[in-house]
Amino acid sequence: MSAFTLRARWVVPVAMPPIEGGYVAIAGARIAAVGGPEAIVGPVEDLGDVALLPGLVNAHCHLEFSSLTRPLGEPGSPLPQWIAQVIVERKRADRNATAAVAAGMAESLAAGVTTIGEIATNQPSVYATATPRPRLALLHEAIGFSAARSDSVFADVASRAEQAAADGASVLASGVSPHAPYTVHPELVSRLADWAAGRDAPIAMHLAESPEELQLLAAGAGPFRELLDQRSMWDPGAIPAGTRPVDYLRRLAAAPRALAVHGNYFGAEEIEFLAAHRDRLSVVYCPRTHGYFGHEPYPLAAMQKAGVRVVLGTDSRASNPDLNLWSEARAAMELHPTLSPEAALGMATLDSAGALGLENQVGSLAIGRFADLATVPLVGEGDVLAEVLNSSNVTRIWLAGRSVLPEPLA
Repeated sequence: MSAFTLRARWVVPVAMPPIEGGYVAIAGARIAAVGGPEAIVGPVEDLGDVALLPGLVNAHCHLEFSSLTRPLGEPGSPLPQWIAQVIVERKRADRNATAAVAAGMAESLAAGVTTIGEIATNQPSVYATATPRPRLALLHEAIGFSAARSDSVFADVASRAEQAAADGASVLASGVSPHAPYTVHPELVSRLADWAAGRDAPIAMHLAESPEELQLLAAGAGPFRELLDQRSMWDPGAIPAGTRPVDYLRRLAAAPRALAVHGNYFGAEEIEFLAAHRDRLSVVYCPRTHGYFGHEPYPLAAMQKAGVRVVLGTDSRASNPDLNLWSEARAAMELHPTLSPEAALGMATLDSAGALGLENQVGSLAIGRFADLATVPLVGEGDVLAEVLNSSNVTRIWLAGRSVLPEPLA
């Protein structure tokens, strides 16, 4: 097993304060030591005036849309109208899924993202072609609003998830994703959460994303009801009148790790439930997607004050100009001035890893974690975390202790 050490002007472990003139020792694919000179193992490479930090963890992405050059629709479009365009685009994207996924992986890696929580609609083989590629937590999407389709949808999603779990090389977790309340029968959500619990797998669901969704849950009415009627998908017995997003959180909480994606319209009841189940429930905030739709101010402060774990995701190029997680962190700080650089970086690394159940594998520089690392150049003398977030110019990437960007010399 080969061993070597990297030295940097600042080492940013995330789980502990930054270390000036720090060292990270790597043995094989994993981190062997972090600290001062006592951490040195084998030959030392001095990286110079850079911050060395863990690769970022994007908690929520749809790589299948990575070939888009601009978001679908127009800024401020109602979500149901945008969803109708997504349905059309997905049919087109399915024909070029492998190329789109590879492009999204390459874009993510170049921005310092070494682990992605991916909502997977394709067969696992689609994700195995790109080299090098980030690690993946594949959350296999389920769409089936009618009770009659639940059995076949469940069988298909469970089969894909179990197939992907066999690829231990880059797939760190293989779970499931009931898409949203307007596309998945509540009982199917429960079945998938129980499946995840039985396999210690993560589950993710878009929830409380728009006012139109809340209208559908409360009264079975509105634009989403009309969209379901148009597609002959409405099941009048699926959603009882007066349903709230918290009712879906209760179902998701059966799983060991559940991600409620967006949560733009979570109220006090949802926030209280999320805080009480912080050990298993997390919320994924996608700031630029939130802004694209012109939603009401995001309840980040209320959730964090209550103790809810909120993490960052890019969503997809269908609602975002790119897959740069640094831009999400900066957007979050701009929209929420009390959010510190330390907290924002955590939301893009260790907190995201924890949301996916991967905190013992990635997301921090600590002994035993995968040696998935990134460097950001430093030019100033101020707060290192603020400079890292303001720069975000990633110059090198390591995966499992191997330098992959820039591409190694032959």
